[in-house]
Amino acid sequence: MRHLLTYMRGYRRQAFLAPLFKMFEATTELLVPLVVAAMIDKGIATGNKPYLVKMAIVMVLFGICGLSFTIFAQYFSARCAVGFTAKVRHALFEHIEALSFKELDQLGTSTLITRMTSDMNQVQNGVNLTLRLLLRSPFIVFGAMIMAFTVDAKAAFTFVIVIPLLFLVVFAILLASLPLFTKVQARLDKLLTATRQNLTGVRVIRAFTMEERQTAEFAARNKALVRIQKFSGRISALLNPLTYVILNLGVLYLIYSGALRVNAGLLTTGAVVALYNYMSQILVEVVKMANLIISVAKAIACGNRVNAVLTMESSLDEHPHISEDDVKTPEELSQIPGVEFCHVSYRYTDTTEDMLHDVNLSVRRGDTIGIIGGTGSGKSTLLSLIPRFYDATDGALFIDGRDVRTFPLVELRKMCGIVFQKSVLFTGTIRSNMQYQKADATDEEIWEALRLACADEFVKKMPDGLDSAVAAGGVNFSGGQRQRLSIARSLVGNPPILLLDDAASALDYATDAKLQKNLDSLPDKPTIFLVSQRVHSLKNADRILVLEDGIVVGEGTHEVLLECCEAYREICASQGVKEVGA
Repeated sequence: MRHLLTYMRGYRRQAFLAPLFKMFEATTELLVPLVVAAMIDKGIATGNKPYLVKMAIVMVLFGICGLSFTIFAQYFSARCAVGFTAKVRHALFEHIEALSFKELDQLGTSTLITRMTSDMNQVQNGVNLTLRLLLRSPFIVFGAMIMAFTVDAKAAFTFVIVIPLLFLVVFAILLASLPLFTKVQARLDKLLTATRQNLTGVRVIRAFTMEERQTAEFAARNKALVRIQKFSGRISALLNPLTYVILNLGVLYLIYSGALRVNAGLLTTGAVVALYNYMSQILVEVVKMANLIISVAKAIACGNRVNAVLTMESSLDEHPHISEDDVKTPEELSQIPGVEFCHVSYRYTDTTEDMLHDVNLSVRRGDTIGIIGGTGSGKSTLLSLIPRFYDATDGALFIDGRDVRTFPLVELRKMCGIVFQKSVLFTGTIRSNMQYQKADATDEEIWEALRLACADEFVKKMPDGLDSAVAAGGVNFSGGQRQRLSIARSLVGNPPILLLDDAASALDYATDAKLQKNLDSLPDKPTIFLVSQRVHSLKNADRILVLEDGIVVGEGTHEVLLECCEAYREICASQGVKEVGA
């Protein structure tokens, strides 16, 4: 949590002025009981009306000053809290964007969303209340006790007993509540995970009529969240009753002893009223402090969760040191492979077996490498190593004779046009989506990429062309249209390496063949890595890799693999391709 306070820079003035004005307001509040006591003893008791009017005007002035101080304090505290939270949220999002897939897999999407939204709202509320009440409430509590001593020292000893008891109760409940609020947020993560999965997979749930089961699972997680919230709420709910009991007992004793001393002529009526007002002020402020402590406890728990993400370091070095040996001349580049895997293995976090094992592959520039294999054979993992979404656990991967770990990530990923298995489009327009690969891409470049991806046909038919709206996820397009737009996006800017991860699975054979022909006809043809489950999409590739349980069990052209690779023959047989050249 302490690390988050560094984002308070730029708001130090507001963080100083907010409690300062609250202290001014508290000072006016502490003076009011003395004015009331004077009005009773010197005005009402003696019938001095001019004095009463004078003191009434003083009270009105105190009220106006207190209101003004409060408005200033509220303004500065709100500005500081909102600005601080905005900076932390921006830093959190930026940091998440910089994390590798390894850390994102480890954290999970749902918990990141919770920390970005719910947790940050709790932190903002905690900062706001802290600036307004953290100094004000103790100031009034101890100030009221000191002022009580100026009124009557003997009666003020009641405050000396009551205030420590109140603080004991408050801090005991704080220590009990803090770990519970952390558990509440963890249960909220689980509930959000279930909600996200159900909304994402709603079609699958309905297709298999699993609504009742999913409703039951959601209800169980919701019940667990409610249970821990009720438990923490019961503990927090003890705060107000206990503080009221202690303070009211103090008030009863104060009035009783004060009445006896007034009858004995040792104390004035106004002094008793002033002491009662000071005790009432303490009551109000302790209740405020109790609520503050609960809010601060939640804010600290949530802040620690946010801080845990901010302090998580990416396993990727984004700005590695570049040596002179890494820079190759054009003559040297012509003699070395464009992409080369040297004994590459990769193992996911918390697994005991390699997803990829000892992959060796040398690819010339402009070659098309097809990759095929069963589900879970490591095809997508292999592609993810090239742009360094993951770093190989063993071995090394080279592009243009240079270890990918020596490339700055921005430079490396600009070299790669990437289409994932799931086509993702973002809210905006077709043009804004096409400019993801190259921010300053012209309309001519975009239309050329659309033509190559066989997407220009349906885009031209849309009334607004490149300015046509794209809904979140591209849900206003069919699966095939989304894939073609995703492929076009990867082609904008003519990247030297093109990674197509089952990118044409929703395309018919004719469109798929036309896409392959367009890519082969490029004057500066990129090095293409093409993952597909369809043999027809790969059989014209320069080479095909056959993966089985993360191991390359076959490598060669379609014809060669049909003759010598049993796994490839089985795949071909399952798709009706049984003869060489078929």
